[in-house]
Amino acid sequence: MKHFFLHLVAYWKLVLLPALTKLGFWGAGAVAALDSSSIPVPMDAFLALSIWTHKGQFWLYCLLAAIGSAIGGLVPYLLGRAGGELFLLKRIDRARFEAIRTRFERQEFLAVMIPSMLPPPAPWKVFIFASGVFEMRVLHFLLAVFTGRMLRWLILSLLVVKLGPGAADLVAHHAVATILVVGGAAILGFAWWWMRKRRTGKLLEG
Repeated sequence: MKHFFLHLVAYWKLVLLPALTKLGFWGAGAVAALDSSSIPVPMDAFLALSIWTHKGQFWLYCLLAAIGSAIGGLVPYLLGRAGGELFLLKRIDRARFEAIRTRFERQEFLAVMIPSMLPPPAPWKVFIFASGVFEMRVLHFLLAVFTGRMLRWLILSLLVVKLGPGAADLVAHHAVATILVVGGAAILGFAWWWMRKRRTGKLLEG
């Protein structure tokens, strides 16, 4: 089994990945789908090199990769929806499970979008699995993943255009700082949106 797995990984790296790279932005979509669903791929490095080579099409690479990532994310999402509740209840009691569900449902869009914006080592698939367990609507799930990934890779594109393909390494080496900055910006954005929503609600009530 181990030999088969190593052979499969080698085949992926030496044959399939180079073949998909030749497909341009369509290949980026396929690689992103595989990365989200099953086979881990250093997507930032892959996109950085592709965008550096095709700067004029950077937005197409980001767009197709974000779509592919959202579609591929349906695999862990559906696994969570199919049997994730039983999986979690073996590890936590029902009261804690319901408390987590309540917190998730209050901000489910952000609970998926923000992790989708963050580079590794953020545990993205954990949040995706949880979104299935707590039965987030599929359309909202796809939109949240797409939005987070699109923002992440557009920012990466700007860095690549300014700094070259090594920008992916810069993001990876400063992953914790990136997570804090992006997460903080997302929280501030949400706070601004929430205050605006409350103010509008009060005006309508008045």
